[in-house]
Amino acid sequence: MVREIAVLVVLASALPAMAGEMTASEARHFVIGKLFNYSCFDGTRGSARVHLDGSVDGSMQAQGTGQMRYGVMPAATLRVEGERVCASLPNSIMQPCFYLERTSAESFRGSLSGFSFAYCDFVRRDERRVVHGPRNQKQFSQTADKNNR
Repeated sequence: MVREIAVLVVLASALPAMAGEMTASEARHFVIGKLFNYSCFDGTRGSARVHLDGSVDGSMQAQGTGQMRYGVMPAATLRVEGERVCASLPNSIMQPCFYLERTSAESFRGSLSGFSFAYCDFVRRDERRVVHGPRNQKQFSQTADKNNR
């Protein structure tokens, strides 16, 4: 569960246009309110959105297998500490911070600070395929598949 939360939390930080390390304020501007698809080094993948209050919602499939699951993290899950973006994870002794690197105008890579091998790549997603809220438990990717038929 902590890994799943951390994946969604990493999303909270990204930047605009060109490649390079992002500051916390750049990341906030680039990410807030936008939907991103993500894929991680361990095969975990999904879609997520970070909100202005630091809450996160989205879907994920752990290690690329099993059912896609929808989840929501509360307000202040993601927060800025100086120039770092960090996460407050429920029931966790670890409060991770992230290294964020813009890879294009529409994408970024987030990794745990000090552990560059533990990363997720995020790419901005087409907003037309969004499922709003948990009332519809057909996750983002399942809905997108329907729209492509």
